[in-house]
Amino acid sequence: MALGVRALRPGETLIEIDAPHYTAELALKDSLLREDFHARFQALPGTEAMQWEVLRLVLTRLAADFPERFSLREEGPTWEWRNSPADTRTALTPGDAGSLPLAPLDWVGRQVQEDLLVLDGTREGFPLVAGQLCFPSGWCLADKVGRSLLDVHAPVPRFAEQMGNPTLRLLEGLKPGRTVTRCNWAFTVTERLCMEPSAFEQWRHLFEGITPENAGERCFLRLERQTLSRLPETGAILFTIHTYRAPVAGEVPTAEHRRRLAHVLRTVPDDMSGYKRLAPLREPLLAYLERT
Repeated sequence: MALGVRALRPGETLIEIDAPHYTAELALKDSLLREDFHARFQALPGTEAMQWEVLRLVLTRLAADFPERFSLREEGPTWEWRNSPADTRTALTPGDAGSLPLAPLDWVGRQVQEDLLVLDGTREGFPLVAGQLCFPSGWCLADKVGRSLLDVHAPVPRFAEQMGNPTLRLLEGLKPGRTVTRCNWAFTVTERLCMEPSAFEQWRHLFEGITPENAGERCFLRLERQTLSRLPETGAILFTIHTYRAPVAGEVPTAEHRRRLAHVLRTVPDDMSGYKRLAPLREPLLAYLERT
């Protein structure tokens, strides 16, 4: 286990636009939020300033990094935001709750494919105080809000022992303007983005019938591109998660790719394998990857 954290490189962006899936994933977010809003958006009282600071950061970075898709015009205290892919225009006044129909974090979360989570960087333990989480990998926002970072990760095997202190030191040393990034991985048997625990019964049958012959198409590599940014005004920490998934077959075009992925599978400890639900697909996927 390792954090695997590095600073963003020149040319890398805080928010990523996966253009072929942008419109569909925003529509899926909207549908999920209408289906069960409180399961997917939470904000503790007193987080309004943090939410507005997140909104300002995300909009300004999107407009700067993707000017062909987004524009932001300031006219005095009023901002005009244009989202060309979504064909929307919004006038808002940062800090004025009445200028938006939704909470600032909820509204800006509907502009991006990322899940957006906010940690209170001024309090011990860095508690999770607000978030819009539509595409989780086996957890639910409503169960975690208000809890410290280590408590949030308590179900992860050996996280506290091996990664707890390094994670806390990372957050304590995080400076405004220096975003860091890491990648989290999983294998699964579904391409669905929303993998809340409550929905497991809807897709658990997909673990059945995995064989060395079909594992490449039936098993999916699920990657989370994560970033952490310290906000200068409130001291909050923005945690973004952009989830990508694809059939394993398309991600191992060479023998070297297959070998490396097989090595990862073979070296996952049993407790982590259980946590990531690898057991039903591990052997057939290994056979698929190691065949000549």
